[in-house]
Amino acid sequence: MLSDRYGNGLTSSSRPACDAYVAAVDLLLAASPGAEAAFHRAIACDPRLAVAHVGLARALQLRAQPEAAKAAIAGALELSDGLSARERGHVEVMNLVINGKSAPALAAARAHLGDYPRDAMVLAPLTSVFGLIGFSGRAGRELELLELMDALATAYGEEDWWFLSMRAFAQVECGHIDQALTNIERSLARNPLNAHAAHIRGHVFYESGEREPGLSYLSDWWLRYPKEGQLHCHLAWHVALWQLELGHTQEAWEVYHAHLKPGASWGPPINTLSDSASFLFRAELAGEARRPELWREVSTYALTAFATPGVTFADVHGALAHALAGNGEALALIERSAAGPAADMVSALARAFAALNRGAWQEASASMLPIIASHERIGGSRAQRDLIEYALIVALLRAGEAEAARAYLGQRRLGGPHWPIAELRA
Repeated sequence: MLSDRYGNGLTSSSRPACDAYVAAVDLLLAASPGAEAAFHRAIACDPRLAVAHVGLARALQLRAQPEAAKAAIAGALELSDGLSARERGHVEVMNLVINGKSAPALAAARAHLGDYPRDAMVLAPLTSVFGLIGFSGRAGRELELLELMDALATAYGEEDWWFLSMRAFAQVECGHIDQALTNIERSLARNPLNAHAAHIRGHVFYESGEREPGLSYLSDWWLRYPKEGQLHCHLAWHVALWQLELGHTQEAWEVYHAHLKPGASWGPPINTLSDSASFLFRAELAGEARRPELWREVSTYALTAFATPGVTFADVHGALAHALAGNGEALALIERSAAGPAADMVSALARAFAALNRGAWQEASASMLPIIASHERIGGSRAQRDLIEYALIVALLRAGEAEAARAYLGQRRLGGPHWPIAELRA
């Protein structure tokens, strides 16, 4: 029986179809361009290769084409008869993933992985900070993901470049920097073109406070990564933040206008929104003047890309954009209509951002302090959620509570003189 790279059997007699499928999966797991086309090649060689239809659905979902993704997964469901138990489970789990049934999908994926731990395409949606665990809204979700990856480590061994990179990300998010560095270096040695690994190497630099080496490494890697790559926009965000923190403000703004802002980014909408809003906010914290037209642009984009509240991470960044663009109606809608397992976090942060925009510093800090210890619930990485911590620090400083601000800084994982906050550089 033919099989994929992880030894999972494939119900097909077409070697070209299976080879194209294996290549497509590797491209998808590496966030490299070409996965969608490779899945189409696999389907052309064997239209009944159900897992290729699943892979195509996942590639389309990651490119923010939900209706096309649902059509592709429907095609896989029609082929379920005659599949192996593993493939049927694979199709069923991914049908839940593609159709946005997050909680049932997570439970089904865990059960499936108990029987088929090396079904990497089922594991993949659980991983990273935007995965089913990362966006579960649960406190302790970072440790939950690390425990899952640790439990599967024996099944994947020390050689699989994709698993090594995803385990490293879980480790870095839990503060295990040395372990993460070891695994991410192993991953990159086995597949230097893995964009996820380059991204995670950037997070290791960030969490270690290595700004100059991080900027040098990621700038070089990113320039060789095609702009149509899934992570191009987000890698640009990392580059721009380091440039901002190191005082290279002109270069940082050039990256923003060329690669980050709506209309320039080729990334998924959630990255375009969050990276744009985050950069603009951090630029102001670093001492740059507010650029109202850019905030309005991001606010308008948020209303288009995420018209209905419900995706917590997007709603938080949308609320920030609406607040600083002065779009009180859109901000009120998010606060009033927040949905999902972390809706309380969205409402609290919407109130805080509104207060920041008014200069009501004590009100802003009062909205953030009760939720600051559990902000992992909104999803995203620690690097991304630093935005919330910086907002609290600024609110405390401007409210005249410098001691409280510095005490909070002392509790954080990073220290040193280069905080990207103008008041702390004075």
